[in-house]
Amino acid sequence: MTEPLPPLVISSGAILSDEVYTTIGAAILEGRLRPGERLRDVDLAAQLGISRTPVREALQRLERFGLVEVAVGRYTRVSEPDDRLRADTAAVTVSFLGSALRLSLAVCSDDELAGILDAADHVIAAAHAGDRLRLFDASVTMFEGVTRATANSVFIGIMRETALSIQRNLRGWDPFLDAPLSHPEEYTTLRDRIAARDGGGAELTLRRLHRMA
Repeated sequence: MTEPLPPLVISSGAILSDEVYTTIGAAILEGRLRPGERLRDVDLAAQLGISRTPVREALQRLERFGLVEVAVGRYTRVSEPDDRLRADTAAVTVSFLGSALRLSLAVCSDDELAGILDAADHVIAAAHAGDRLRLFDASVTMFEGVTRATANSVFIGIMRETALSIQRNLRGWDPFLDAPLSHPEEYTTLRDRIAARDGGGAELTLRRLHRMA
């Protein structure tokens, strides 16, 4: 590890295991915990200033979503995604986000819709600029708003659990954005479908953008 994790500061009302999961996951996303790096619960617990139990729970959750790999009795380490895992993640992500559009556009308030459309404008600008990372980050922001606007606690929980693996596996992976960047005007079509509260049309446009329709 290039630098130790800072002691964990728990927000009021936060759940310790969730905070540990988010903290270790963020360290993986940011490269402070690198692919192949061994993870010892005793070391991580000491750095975070907590007991080993919530660290073990966090590592188990991270393993379920592919950020950590475990060989019992041998090692626990940060995984290194291959193209197959990234492609699988992309397929599931587009499916989830299409569902989020259908759910949210049926129930969201006008204020929530306005916020989604504002985020969509940033996505469109990034797409026309041909900036992959900016497009990915703007899309994440837009779909965080779309997910919240579903008002569906089960769906929101699923997306919260998978968010780390989606970002780790897809951010910076060119094949995920090659197709959308070849047709940036389709993002304007997506925005139009969102503005019209056409959930089915928005989902189909998203799938077409990623050549999954």
